[in-house]
Amino acid sequence: MPTFPRAAGILLHPTSLPGRFGIGDLGLAAYRLIDFLSNSYQQLWQVLPLGPTGYGNSPYMCYSAMAGNPLLISPEQLQENGLLSEADFANLPEFEGDRVEYDRAIEIKIPLLRKACENFRNNASELQQQEFAGFCRAKAYWLDDYALFMALKDALEGKSWYDWEPEIARRQPEAMEKWRQQLDGEIFYQKFIQFEFFQQWSKLKRYANMHGIQIIGDIPIYVAHDSADVWANPEIFCLDEETGAAALMAGVPPDYFSVTGQLWGNPVYNWEALQQQHFKWWVQRFEAMLDYVDIIRIDHFRGFESYWAVKEGETTAINGEWIEAPGVELFEAIAQQLGKLPVLAEDLGIITPEVEALRDRFEFPGMKILQFAYGSDAANPYLPFNYPRNCVVYTGTHDNDTSVGWFNTASDYEKQRLLLYMGCISPDGIHWDLIRLAFSTTANQAIIPLQDILGLGSEARMNVPSQAEGNWAWRYQPEVLTQELSDRLKLYTELYGRAPQVTHGG
Repeated sequence: MPTFPRAAGILLHPTSLPGRFGIGDLGLAAYRLIDFLSNSYQQLWQVLPLGPTGYGNSPYMCYSAMAGNPLLISPEQLQENGLLSEADFANLPEFEGDRVEYDRAIEIKIPLLRKACENFRNNASELQQQEFAGFCRAKAYWLDDYALFMALKDALEGKSWYDWEPEIARRQPEAMEKWRQQLDGEIFYQKFIQFEFFQQWSKLKRYANMHGIQIIGDIPIYVAHDSADVWANPEIFCLDEETGAAALMAGVPPDYFSVTGQLWGNPVYNWEALQQQHFKWWVQRFEAMLDYVDIIRIDHFRGFESYWAVKEGETTAINGEWIEAPGVELFEAIAQQLGKLPVLAEDLGIITPEVEALRDRFEFPGMKILQFAYGSDAANPYLPFNYPRNCVVYTGTHDNDTSVGWFNTASDYEKQRLLLYMGCISPDGIHWDLIRLAFSTTANQAIIPLQDILGLGSEARMNVPSQAEGNWAWRYQPEVLTQELSDRLKLYTELYGRAPQVTHGG
């Protein structure tokens, strides 16, 4: 029996859902999506990281590795629970339907969340109070630091923690106690919105699981420098002791795509300190994730074998070095405490035999991207006949163009290779050809971005990695999830043995 059964699913971040508050959330549209997936015989829904985002709105740069994004909370569900009224929605502006309008959504949603918090504080039933208190106790290991961090950030006009006064930046006990008392109301608010986020998310996940759909979450290997995680656990990161700056920064070296490499700026881990703590922070991070998702995709998996580290003061990634990481020890420690890990490894880019050995030792499926398959010869690892069973095939990911956009701008060589491989383009369009190709492979799992199922072009692209603004904003309109689309997806899912009721040997 394979590690994962043969199945199909979609890639879609909740911000891309329809809704009337300027950004997708965990309300009715999310349930309708699950109904659509279930009716189409899909068994997987992959999301991007769900944390609270900062400048640029990237889910890969969050204020916490464990908290949820308040903007994903559904005001309509708060209304159903008696914390808001229809009158609170009386003056909602018109929003664009096909783009997230982050700034305007924040202007509308945050006052609603604050009002709901006030109503909860004044009117919560005894049961609601008990549930809230239970949540705060269970999640105290990250929630206490996160709530204080966000309350401080708000009080100090958004400054990064390493620019705060030294006594609070370095968490001196007297300063911590002073600020806790001073910001008591704001700390309560921060805890309340985390409670509501996870109430709504857990309810949605239960609905998905009841309909035979597993949720794939996403763990970025690194956390943002300006995050509650780094502020609360400075000893497990490579920081300048005087300034709190990243003494060693994460990135990747120069390659075919960039002559200066990529300098991400996140502090890398102090793996020696983590080893001494038996990887406690990582174990907690996986445990927190597995409370809320069924499967975890690890972003930049190769960094667990060895990582590129660049010294403070460098402006490009050129002058870095590879440093070995204790990946085997880490995953053994996590598995020892949490059992066999339902993990997918994002193993894209320049992958060494050592990285493959780490991945295969734990039987983590790697990723195969069809858009990468046609730029070279028959040895290309992304060509379907080179796939092992234990992998996940995608037409493209959130970092790629859509299939239609990719094909329209592909080189003549790539187009020719793809057409030779497939024989011809069907009248259904290149996106359906690539979906069928993905479904037909031996890969245990096939995941398709919803943009490809809808046949959209480059205007629907989720992220352009080298572009600082304008990313993470695509949304779909509710009427596009038609019965015809569902029937076609169901047909191909069944045809290629990925429907739920079909069982296969390994």
